[in-house]
Amino acid sequence: MITGFISLISSGLIALGLVFWIWGTWPLVGDRSLLFKLHSLSVSDTLGSMLIIVGLLLKIPREWPLLVLALISLAIWNTVLGYVLAYCSTPSPRNFRGSQEVRHRG
Repeated sequence: MITGFISLISSGLIALGLVFWIWGTWPLVGDRSLLFKLHSLSVSDTLGSMLIIVGLLLKIPREWPLLVLALISLAIWNTVLGYVLAYCSTPSPRNFRGSQEVRHRG
C-alpha cells in the first residue's frame, strides 16, 4: 500500500517536472526580450529538473547520495549562471572607474 502511494507521488513529481520543462520552453517563441526568455527558461528548467530528481529520489532511494548531490549542484549552478548572465548583459560605462568619473585631459 505504502509503496504504491510512493510510486504514485514519484510519478506525479516526474510528470510535473516535465510540465515545467515544457512550460519554460514555450515563452521562447514569444516577442519578449532575450533576457526575459532566458530567465523564464532557466527558472522553469531548474524547478522541473529538481522535481524530476525528487521523484527519482522517491523511486530509487538507494541512490540518494548521487541524487542529493545533483539537487545541490543544480541549484548552485543555475543560480550562479543567472548572476553571470545578468552581469554580462548590463552595459558598463566606458568613462567610469568605480563610481568616480575619469576625465581625460588632452
